[in-house]
Amino acid sequence: MNFTPLARPYFTAIHRSLTKEKMHPDTSQEHLLKRLLHDAARTETGRRYGFGSISSYGEYVARVPVRPYEEIRPEVMRMVAGEADVLWPGVTRRFAQSSGTSDGRSKFIPVTSDSLRRCHYRGAAAVVAEYLHLNPRSRLFSGKSFILGGSFATSLQDLPDGVKVGDLSAHLIDRISPLANLMRTPSKQVALMPDWTDKLPRLVEESLRSDVISLSGVPSWFLTVLRDVIATAGADTIHDVWPHLEVFFHGGISFEPYREQYRSITDPAKMKYMETYNASEGFFAVQDEPDSTRAMLLLTDCGIFYEFQPVDAPDAPPVTCRDVEPGRVYALIISSCNGLWRYPIGDTVRVESVCPLRITIAGRTKSFINAFGEELMVHNADAAIAATCRELGCAVADYTAAPVFADCRTKGHHQWLVEFSCPPESTETFAAILDRHLCDENSDYAAKRAGDIFLAPLELRAVPAGTFTAYLASTGKLGGQRKMPRLSNDRHIVDAVLKILGA
Repeated sequence: MNFTPLARPYFTAIHRSLTKEKMHPDTSQEHLLKRLLHDAARTETGRRYGFGSISSYGEYVARVPVRPYEEIRPEVMRMVAGEADVLWPGVTRRFAQSSGTSDGRSKFIPVTSDSLRRCHYRGAAAVVAEYLHLNPRSRLFSGKSFILGGSFATSLQDLPDGVKVGDLSAHLIDRISPLANLMRTPSKQVALMPDWTDKLPRLVEESLRSDVISLSGVPSWFLTVLRDVIATAGADTIHDVWPHLEVFFHGGISFEPYREQYRSITDPAKMKYMETYNASEGFFAVQDEPDSTRAMLLLTDCGIFYEFQPVDAPDAPPVTCRDVEPGRVYALIISSCNGLWRYPIGDTVRVESVCPLRITIAGRTKSFINAFGEELMVHNADAAIAATCRELGCAVADYTAAPVFADCRTKGHHQWLVEFSCPPESTETFAAILDRHLCDENSDYAAKRAGDIFLAPLELRAVPAGTFTAYLASTGKLGGQRKMPRLSNDRHIVDAVLKILGA
């Protein structure tokens, strides 16, 4: 039975609300900040900074410092232990484990009831609303949504009763409404399995029995699952298995390096794609235009107040959405209903338009290479990889890169470790063309490469399939929502991968 006509009026109302929000993002944000401060006024943090008497953004900035995770870790761990009213009202019993602090330890992001309701689930509803608006003939609710998630595997020991720590996706699946749960696959038991060796065949087995209409997850992980589904079914494309499949809601990493690979296993005439920006810290943005564009609408009334720190002027004060400039790249700082106050999430975004406020993900504040003044960002690398694959008719499954510093024998250059799903005829040719496209994408890189004076040509090594999976497993960060770091400004990741290879 197709329930889409019954659901459409509800999502049409959400779309109308989003349309109003698009035209007045600064007003939405101003009201939201006041509500957040009011809600948290009696917490330990609220009393410390006098949230109850703050009446403007200027006062908020003057009283509350920017605090990275290393500074709030002690308070979060008190929340994990069961202490109430620390960063957000009440006791928080859910925490999303996420990698990425400078000291190498995992982060544990509070997942409050308010953040689930006002942010993550509201953001998910916005995704569906925008998709149905763009696709009036959709049959989205006529079958199952295949949601690929993580688990509650965690490095923390001796958790208090009732406290759950794991991937954000595990929390979302665990708390999903009974009605929505009827429309998804796989079962909760399989979706939350921690061991991917056991989980993958179960995912394939259960999904083969379903009429899958939509996919939701990280492109790199889903590609492995879909290829196993196709192989098990003895099919040529995924539409031979699921003829009614119509959309992939994807996020977590750039889709560009995977676009051609998905085209090869789908019927392009049937398949649509929508990008989302949903992190452990919150649901930030959703694509609201056809999938020929990469820009996403920033959700300004979804439980998160945003500040934007200009990447090209790190000593300048952050600005609000009222003062961002199109074409400029900013590091995001958030204040949210999960108790993160002026928290730098580690992501950078490029503002594509200001009204509506649309962004693209530029990369990580700590995921870049600038060892030689080249300022290479992840979005540059992703675009260059995609262009090289198109030119050579090959496909990359994953990659990571780091600098090689000059010594008495070699000039400084970049070393790329690349796992190909469809290798080129010559890795030397791939490396040369990739180097050319990196110059096209990044003028700083091109300037440093000019004449091979400051930066030598990149070095590329093709690694066997499963290499990056083995690396993630070695770090305890293997799972459906965990990602291989693309770029590093030092060699600790690349050297660890080479060690696994025995190099």
